[in-house]
Amino acid sequence: MRSNYTLFSVWGIPIRVNISLLVFLPVLVWLVGSGEQLAAYESVIETVTLAEVDAASLTDGERWLIGVGAAVGLFASVTVHELGHAWVAMRYGIGVESITLWILGGLASLAEMPRQWNREFWIAVAGPAASLLVAAVCVGAVTVLPTNLTIPVFVVGFLAVTNAVLAVFNMIPAFPMDGGRVLRALLGRTRSYASATQTAAGVGRLFAILFAVVGVVVVFSPVLILLALFVYVAATGESRSVVVAELLRGLTVADIMVDTDPVDAGVSAGAVFDRMLGSRRQNLAVSRDGRVVGAVTGDQLQDVPAGEQSTATAGGLATTDLPRVDGVTPAFDALSELQRSGSDTAIVERDGAPVGVVSRADFAAVLDLRRETASF
Repeated sequence: MRSNYTLFSVWGIPIRVNISLLVFLPVLVWLVGSGEQLAAYESVIETVTLAEVDAASLTDGERWLIGVGAAVGLFASVTVHELGHAWVAMRYGIGVESITLWILGGLASLAEMPRQWNREFWIAVAGPAASLLVAAVCVGAVTVLPTNLTIPVFVVGFLAVTNAVLAVFNMIPAFPMDGGRVLRALLGRTRSYASATQTAAGVGRLFAILFAVVGVVVVFSPVLILLALFVYVAATGESRSVVVAELLRGLTVADIMVDTDPVDAGVSAGAVFDRMLGSRRQNLAVSRDGRVVGAVTGDQLQDVPAGEQSTATAGGLATTDLPRVDGVTPAFDALSELQRSGSDTAIVERDGAPVGVVSRADFAAVLDLRRETASF
């Protein structure tokens, strides 16, 4: 089942909506359009924009129109926020693959994360700056709108307030939110990228715990609890990813691949087991007519009944629909491809011809070695 749907494109960037947003939008319409919420917004809008609004005079139909307009306008504002990130990234020559709107806001997917601190800084602050610009435009608009246009005044006033809140909230240094990326950029002026990431991620996890406590104990908020979970998981994941990238820097798939002769597709399962035992590997490349066609693993051998170990063959057991990577591919990129595919093993090619296999276990062995020898 698809989870993201493309709505339109801006500057060639697909703007997508996640199904979580489609589920949440009606809830947001109800939250904004309910009489109690509008009464609260009335005082905030009047304080921030100096416009005069009267929630008590609204009919039920007008309340729901305000709810729909505010909900749609909010996620249009989030799109502008993410386009702010995208615009600066493209100015630095960094591609933007997509912008996805979901229940917690938006995500601009960059082709690569800049490691130069100043680039990351300006890309990160561009989003909140765009939100502040939208807030300023809305404040200007609400001050010139006739007060008898109650629905537009409420919607535009609501967007002025929420865009200002969006800008401020995103600057909280809860990595990987915008403020957390600003923190990493500033730390990166005097530290390595990996060290700056680990520190920023640690701060992000502390804020995640704080969000969770507030969302459970102070004021029950499922959205805040979900945000806490997202920040904690994302901060931990990116920190680990950066550390792995540093450890694999300068290595290619050919450096990771263990150069062992593949077993022929006609070899029996028992003979494959003996090869694995002798080479102390959990997987072996399988070849047919001199070309690698797949891989067989220890788990597959365990599933072979004892009476069939002499008749079952490597070719019959081998997994052939594996991802393929060129031997010159950077090791971290290949590991990322393995994780995206959900496969434990990939076929390695050289000049377009398959020459062997590489597995997650091979990467793990290299990572362990590099960690142990990091001080040398």
